[in-house]
Amino acid sequence: MKNFLFYKIFSLIAFGIITGLSMGSVFGQTAAVLGGKPAFEDLQSPEFSGGKQKPFKPKDWLEIETKLKISMGAGSKARVCEKLVVKWYVAVKNPDPSKSGTLLLLTKDVEHMNVPLEEEIYCSVYLSPVSIKRLTGFDRAGKNAVDYVGYEVLVNGEKVLQETSKGRPGWWNAASDKISRSDSVPLLNKNETPFRAMWWDRYAEVTEGRGTR
Repeated sequence: MKNFLFYKIFSLIAFGIITGLSMGSVFGQTAAVLGGKPAFEDLQSPEFSGGKQKPFKPKDWLEIETKLKISMGAGSKARVCEKLVVKWYVAVKNPDPSKSGTLLLLTKDVEHMNVPLEEEIYCSVYLSPVSIKRLTGFDRAGKNAVDYVGYEVLVNGEKVLQETSKGRPGWWNAASDKISRSDSVPLLNKNETPFRAMWWDRYAEVTEGRGTR
């Protein structure tokens, strides 16, 4: 009797595990992602023609981007990766003179949708001119305020890639008395900037309402 009950319980557990794995393969997507080191550069505020023109002096934005290439598992008929999240980690010099030598860790999760497969596509975040001035005291050269840039890529909630501009990937999770998280200087996704409609086919599409943390 005990052996029969043990066999019955074991069979139910095994069935549950197999069923769970089957559902995951049917309703989820598995992906392999290749990614480059993140790069950052200063970009001036764009000027658009048409409509009423107003005088202004363009200031610098800081663009941080990386290149990804996504592949699905063998036998997949998918044409796109339905949802992909890039978690950004940007360490900038602390502007507080009393905390010289320390860093602020800025973070942002950006969700992308319908990311094309088997082709190079870029993902990005930005610092506004006001944020740059808060960090540096100047309207120019925001990249001089950046020390490290890292990112993680998640597909269906599973981390499939992490990379960094320097150091070891995952430094953002390491305990340190030299770096502290901060929400005082926001990172922005591309749709939150004047670059929203520019270079459209270069970048992965941002899911509306899902590009903030």
